[in-house]
Amino acid sequence: MRWTIERLKNARESEDKVEFKRAEGGNFAYDGGSRTKPAERRRCILGYVAALCNENGGSLVLGMEDKYPHKVVGTTQSINALGDLEAAIYRDVRIRPDVYELFENEETKSGRVLVIDVPPRPIGQVFKFEDVPLMRVGEELTPMSESQYRRIVEEQEPDFSERICEGVTIDDLDDDAIKVMKEKYARKQNNQMFLTLPKERILSDLKLTVEGQVTYGALLLVGKAEIIARELPQAEIRVEYRNSLGKIPFDNRVAYMKPFFLMIDELWHDINLRNGSFPVNEGSYIFNVPYFNEEVIRESINNAVAHRDYRRQSETVIKLYPQQMTIVNAGGFPHGVTIENILTVPSTPRNRLLADVLAKTGIVERSGQGVDKIFYDTLSEGKKEPDYSKSDDFHVELTLSSVMHDQGFAIFIDSVQKGLPDEQKLSVHEIMTLVKIRDGENPARLDKSVVRNLLDRKLIEKRGKTKGTNYILCRSYFEYAGDIAAYARKSDWDENQMRMMVFSHLAKYQSAKMGDFVSLFEGHLNRRQVRDNILKMVKAKALSITGTGSGTRYSISEDFKKGSEVLGEIFDLGLAEFNRRHDTGNVQKTAPNGS
Repeated sequence: MRWTIERLKNARESEDKVEFKRAEGGNFAYDGGSRTKPAERRRCILGYVAALCNENGGSLVLGMEDKYPHKVVGTTQSINALGDLEAAIYRDVRIRPDVYELFENEETKSGRVLVIDVPPRPIGQVFKFEDVPLMRVGEELTPMSESQYRRIVEEQEPDFSERICEGVTIDDLDDDAIKVMKEKYARKQNNQMFLTLPKERILSDLKLTVEGQVTYGALLLVGKAEIIARELPQAEIRVEYRNSLGKIPFDNRVAYMKPFFLMIDELWHDINLRNGSFPVNEGSYIFNVPYFNEEVIRESINNAVAHRDYRRQSETVIKLYPQQMTIVNAGGFPHGVTIENILTVPSTPRNRLLADVLAKTGIVERSGQGVDKIFYDTLSEGKKEPDYSKSDDFHVELTLSSVMHDQGFAIFIDSVQKGLPDEQKLSVHEIMTLVKIRDGENPARLDKSVVRNLLDRKLIEKRGKTKGTNYILCRSYFEYAGDIAAYARKSDWDENQMRMMVFSHLAKYQSAKMGDFVSLFEGHLNRRQVRDNILKMVKAKALSITGTGSGTRYSISEDFKKGSEVLGEIFDLGLAEFNRRHDTGNVQKTAPNGS
């Protein structure tokens, strides 16, 4: 809750965690300025912000006297630049404050006070100014003692969801939500007897109540909406709809404040109303890829509920656009989890009791597999990788693209996975490695064991001899992508393959100029080599010529088409479909006789 002038006047610095500074001239140092002594440099905005954060939050107030009761003296500090100050603090110490101004006289806008509300530090995290962890001691900012520093970095994150919610009873829980929870548990555990148990026994067995006392986990999962709003208003989830990415005001906003077991289906239903799909039709492969995959969205929301920090007052916000969805959640990653290791470290849920119940009822995956699923499904659909890059120590921000970035890759993965038993399907790490190879990742950065598996499964091919080993996706990917020329450019191919490239190009475009062929083989053959090969094909009566000079065009001769059963079938089916039906694998197998 934000301060008011009257509350500030009577605030106690130590009890209310407030630091008052006069800053009358608006020249209170931001970062130590030109001062040379460390003790003096620390007495600045960044120093106090770091120290207050280390003390589990507080407020720096500029424009009021330190002496109690605190009198307003006014300040011009950062006037008309509150956003710039907030952004600068985040940039320099990675702490996201709430910066705002108050006026003793609102009508005349006199007696201006600048307030910087600093959030509490995450568990196990210490913040520093100029590489020194700070703490307040009286009027001074001093380096944190070694014992205090060690206590903080060795902290274990408590399970908020198992805490008792004082004043809440079993009568404050929603019977409909409990019924849904019972049904999901019975189905997941294949235990129909669970449905016959009284709710008191169910809540106790799931540890949602302890000796009849209700935990915060129970409140979040099955509490009545009005009780959740009273006891834990930050549990609200807001969905904001915008018609374009650049738009700041939302076009519509809906707030959800219900027990999770009743909210999740309603939330997905409302999101799905704005959903659509990409129809994918490539030969015998016909399927639809939704803009927003239901399992991905549900898992992302489930993770937000299970892992968020409920000590923080901000709600979970889902920003929905036609091109993407962004989910912003209070609290950084759980202790030990980073963007770099999110797919490899064991799951460490911030709210273990809540996550455990969600797993037992089949709502979320166990052992951190929820994030795996988000990456697995998103990349398999040819979309961009889920983006956590805007997350920090105080919030997690996940952006999911709704745009199919690479339709050929989606068809490729679908064709590989189709018909395989679960134990033989590609893993999330294999799919991510395929994406990295497709995007030209340095081979030295690839997991060697995963690369070996993909080579054994013939999903990638090894390339390069003199300049070091490289990898490309197998030929079928480029066929699905409709860019077999790219495969040829990346491959070590012979004259027959070169001629087959010409045939496939002409099968698609009917005719071409010499310059088109030169572009087709750019990086592999020079113009003279291309010209010599094309003229050989003309001499062999495989190609015919029309026009003269710069207007000369080449096409496959009708006699050659009729005389080549293979080439005729290619024209009827298309090259990619022909290869799939005949399982040719290598381009040379489709080359017409005598070509």
